[in-house]
Amino acid sequence: MTVCLPSMQDWAALFDASPGSVQWTLGGYVGAFGVGQIVCGALSDRLGRKAVLLGGLAVVVVGSALAAAASELWLLTLARAAQGVGCAAGAVGGRAAVQDLFVGRARTRMMAAIGMTMGVGPPLGILLGGQLHAHAGWRAGFVLVAVLASALWLATWLGLPRQRPIAAQTPFGLRAMWRGYMQLLRLPVFSWHVAVLAMTTAAFYSFLGGGPLTLLGMGVSVERLGLYMMYPSAGFIVGNIMTQQWLRRGVDERALMRRGQSMAVLAPAVILLLASLDVHSPLALALPMLLLGVGHGLLIPPTLTVTVGVVPLLAGSAAALAGLLQQLAGAMGSVAVGWLPPASGALGLALAMMCWAVAGAAAHYISSRHVAL
Repeated sequence: MTVCLPSMQDWAALFDASPGSVQWTLGGYVGAFGVGQIVCGALSDRLGRKAVLLGGLAVVVVGSALAAAASELWLLTLARAAQGVGCAAGAVGGRAAVQDLFVGRARTRMMAAIGMTMGVGPPLGILLGGQLHAHAGWRAGFVLVAVLASALWLATWLGLPRQRPIAAQTPFGLRAMWRGYMQLLRLPVFSWHVAVLAMTTAAFYSFLGGGPLTLLGMGVSVERLGLYMMYPSAGFIVGNIMTQQWLRRGVDERALMRRGQSMAVLAPAVILLLASLDVHSPLALALPMLLLGVGHGLLIPPTLTVTVGVVPLLAGSAAALAGLLQQLAGAMGSVAVGWLPPASGALGLALAMMCWAVAGAAAHYISSRHVAL
């Protein structure tokens, strides 16, 4: 998703298009990624993770090749949508495969490993994309994605066990898909844990939506903006590492969730306190966001483990539905922060994040009454 972002600024001139038209290349990817998760999740339950992963990665290779060769913006937008569909298979299949291949605390440790790489991936993609754009042109980023997807296809073919689909005997179609998703949503254990994930994502996306303007208002230059925006991602990586280490030491998963949720609420509270004391500096915003990232790294892996494992026959569908609802909540968080008065600064941003964090804590409290991990 991010490797081509540094190149987007040049596409309007290269393709003689409006900036709004260029934004559809990202919107097409995100939309296809969201819808693709719903379809790929149900397919992976009936066809198996390996088949869906191989198919999705093949689509990524084709889409990336088309993007690298595109001579018109509409073709580039179509290719980006193909990338989104293929990557949806990877996101869903990867999480669902954890449910299939691991048991007990090993599942949560693997979810933490996935979370750690997800924290590294987006900023690394921007970094690599910027270097490739500067030294080899905008098409080089898509060539890199095609090469990586090919390598992943080969690794999946050779390394992932081929298992009999656990839901292979169940009927498949739009009606069956709908019934499966409704079955999950009717389970309080699933719905409340997904609510925790959704509120957590909304809090983070509030920072992504409002953090840049707030930091620029504090005098941070555009060149240094990315350094401060990296704080929650760095904390998220640390939190996932801590999750793996504490699980190996026998720390209870419910304890990890409580610690993570506490940090997720404490971080915006600290920003609120500092802002109310007229402490307006970039670090006064960024350092508490480091704490928020650590909290999310402790909270998300065990919560994901529960959502994917509630109904083993529907692990793929559960991963897909959770992923889609996280995206929708994240979009709400980033849009809602735009309604704040421009002069509200860090105080308004912290209030927005606090609302989502408190809602997540409430969902976490309710979810803890429905399941014992």
